[in-house]
Amino acid sequence: QVLLVESGGGLVQAGGSLRLSCAASGRTFENYSMGWFRQAPGKEREFVARISASGFNLYYANSVKGRFTISRDNANNAVYLQMNSLKPEDTAVFYCAASKLRFGSRTQSEYDYWGQGTQVTVSS
Repeated sequence: QVLLVESGGGLVQAGGSLRLSCAASGRTFENYSMGWFRQAPGKEREFVARISASGFNLYYANSVKGRFTISRDNANNAVYLQMNSLKPEDTAVFYCAASKLRFGSRTQSEYDYWGQGTQVTVSS
């Protein structure tokens, strides 16, 4: 069992930055790949970024590539999403998720545990 709690969301102006954190419980955090997803109002939840269990393999959605950076700290059971150059279209509830797959996935069904989400609002 892995419990995930996101934090760091908020209201920011376009062009600004936010850093999301996801704290994980459990003693086997380092065995899970982690992903960030988001759901904008009226839209389906979509993949944002993922990081392998080791932290060496990263993958991003095209819409955030070059602006967002995913990282993890296995010693502290945490995963982060640094978001720069934010745009109004980034407004969404952001979720972190844990997968037993070593390298993670873009597919939501491949994730076994989900956090409750944190709201990010980008004003124009």
